[in-house]
Amino acid sequence: MNAQALSNPHLAAGNPERRKRARLSDRRWWPWAKRATTLLFFGAVAALLWRYAQHVDWQDVWSSIKDTPRPALLAAIALAVASHLLYSCFDLLGRRYTGHNLPTPIVMTINFISYAFNLTIGSLVGGVGFRYRLYSQAGLAKGVITRIVSMSMLTNWLGYKLLAGLLFIFHPLVLPPAWHMGNHGLQWVGVLLVAISGAYIVACVRMGDHRWTVRGHEIYLPPWRMALVQMAVSCINWMLMAGIVYVLLQQKVAYTDVLTVLLVGAIAGVVAHVPAGLGVFEFVFVALLSHVVPESRLLAALLGYRALYYIVPTLVAAAMYLVFELRAKRGTLRTGDAKAAA
Repeated sequence: MNAQALSNPHLAAGNPERRKRARLSDRRWWPWAKRATTLLFFGAVAALLWRYAQHVDWQDVWSSIKDTPRPALLAAIALAVASHLLYSCFDLLGRRYTGHNLPTPIVMTINFISYAFNLTIGSLVGGVGFRYRLYSQAGLAKGVITRIVSMSMLTNWLGYKLLAGLLFIFHPLVLPPAWHMGNHGLQWVGVLLVAISGAYIVACVRMGDHRWTVRGHEIYLPPWRMALVQMAVSCINWMLMAGIVYVLLQQKVAYTDVLTVLLVGAIAGVVAHVPAGLGVFEFVFVALLSHVVPESRLLAALLGYRALYYIVPTLVAAAMYLVFELRAKRGTLRTGDAKAAA
């Protein structure tokens, strides 16, 4: 045994347990560093948003909200309802994919609740946590739930990539004059996104019946017809979401521009890890469209969008969740035979 091992008991050959504890001790700083970095990031974002909010004429924003025509408001409500209903069907694709046979109302209810909370508190708790909780109460195995969650997320982002790619290629957004930037970079990104979407369809055509086992879970690509349905429902849903902002802006911005900015804002919120993309989503709209419409009009439309698409559905979902929990505890939740491959 050398002098270094004698001077440091953690390195002694006869003390493997001590060496293990030493390694664990050395790594304890990493989780704290991650938390500190995250807190600093959120603090910086909050400070920037606070500084920006101080320069906004909120009285003008409130006046713009009150001046929203009733037909535009009713159209926005209808589009929000249609979007949430459509998204509630995403897990029906998951039912077809996994082979479980929970009743359609149960599946759509769980899908709606998880999506509403996903929008407001993030995908980890909302989109994933609520699904695991509610589907488990309905009798599904964890492996089945994992595949349902994966199918839902895949469906959502398949449509995103296809729409964003086509818009970047054929209708690139006209950037504010002060930016002095071209759109060629976005067009190349669009080509890549469309290529990924096309590759998925080709893979489903050629390998739709192949199965793989990953960490004990069996996965397989869906049939190409289901893949086409995935892309269609996702594209329509993103378009409905953009339609809400479009009508609240009283059609003062081209619909394709609103759709493009909404897609950019959505991915910016995901990258920033800010719950509901709060502030980040609005900042993207203001940065990219304030040269087209007044900032107060933009913020009024976005606040209306937040209320109709985020807040109201979350309140409804909270009530539905409580009812679901009560019925599950009382044993009155009729789920039928929830058999499916684990």
